Amino acid sequence: MRNIKAGLGLAAALGALAISGCNYGSAAGFEAAPVALEPVVLIEPPVRDPSELQVLFWTDEQRSERFRDMESWFAGHEVPAATTPRALVQGEQLPEALAQEIRQAMRDTGAAGVMVHKAGTVRFEDYALGFMPDQRWTSFSVAKSFTSTLLGAAVKDGFIASLDDPVTQYVPGLAGSAYEGVSVRQIATMTSGVAWNEDYTDPTSDVAQLNRFVVEYGADAIVAQMRELEREAPAGEKWVYKTGETNLIGLVVENAVGLSLAEYAQEKIVEPAGFEGDLFWMTDPRGGNIGGCCLSLTLSDYTRMGLFALEGGGDVVPEGWFAEAGDSIVDFGDSGFGYGYQWWTYPGGYGAQGIFGQSITIVPEEELVLTVVSNWSTATSNEHRATWRGVAAKIVAAD
Repeated sequence: MRNIKAGLGLAAALGALAISGCNYGSAAGFEAAPVALEPVVLIEPPVRDPSELQVLFWTDEQRSERFRDMESWFAGHEVPAATTPRALVQGEQLPEALAQEIRQAMRDTGAAGVMVHKAGTVRFEDYALGFMPDQRWTSFSVAKSFTSTLLGAAVKDGFIASLDDPVTQYVPGLAGSAYEGVSVRQIATMTSGVAWNEDYTDPTSDVAQLNRFVVEYGADAIVAQMRELEREAPAGEKWVYKTGETNLIGLVVENAVGLSLAEYAQEKIVEPAGFEGDLFWMTDPRGGNIGGCCLSLTLSDYTRMGLFALEGGGDVVPEGWFAEAGDSIVDFGDSGFGYGYQWWTYPGGYGAQGIFGQSITIVPEEELVLTVVSNWSTATSNEHRATWRGVAAKIVAAD
């Protein structure tokens, strides 16, 4: 673990777009899947008034309905379910008192679905807010951990020689900017030292200015914006949460591999993890996928992703990838919390988090994956996160 100073911004981001020129198609050296796969398709929803697409300003009722139907609001790629879905075995249910406590936590925090998979079996599963087992729910920044996994796959496949390669090797448009000399590893850990403001309450913040750059620069928006950022610390010495840098990871992967994140995920995540349902991943103006946000899955498939990470990712990623990615490369003081390669780290485990209450929590020693999808009344809530940390601790202690 490294003691890197953490400059904390908001703990999640919404829809920051990863934009750069990239031609998709068969990548040199990319091996075909062992079986013929159904094609990834583009879903294009009806044209809507831009005011209807301001997710942060949706009402509670709108969020509950639209979080399970994002493909009706935003364009994206749909990846078919795995040819051989992974069966989730039903096990002995958690003690009734604990199950009731979980259901109370669901009501208190606005959770739409919760699944507990422990020691090889499903021990709890329940739904609310009109959400059903066969429906998808949006991920928000949980997608960052998927993008991180595809980064590992690109390293394993040889498209990225090393995490210590410069970002500008894969995103040449950033040459001469504050990202000159920043490594892929440093954007994976959000320690580039480049200044970024992720405050959603500040209309002048970097994250709030994304739409302006899209209007002015179209398909080159994010590179244009990131080029304007200034350095605030030496690379590798300060942690600041930046969705823009996860989007750069998406660009690095897509430019290196020659496929969209969704297409690459089909072989590297959906098939080996055995997703039972289709994956939906929002696209940006250039036709690639948004690295830092916005894929949608069923509750059980989020759990399958957690199991895929828990079990080490097979031969998709380098050996030990998830042990490293889920470790505190950045420590948040002496709190026991930190950050790895796009995974949040906790005492005893690690996980993925997204605004409005999306999470996959992994506790390796207990073989536990706790999956929660939600519609919180606010984008972030330390109180609700603490509630689910308490629930997780009780699940760990339960028989």
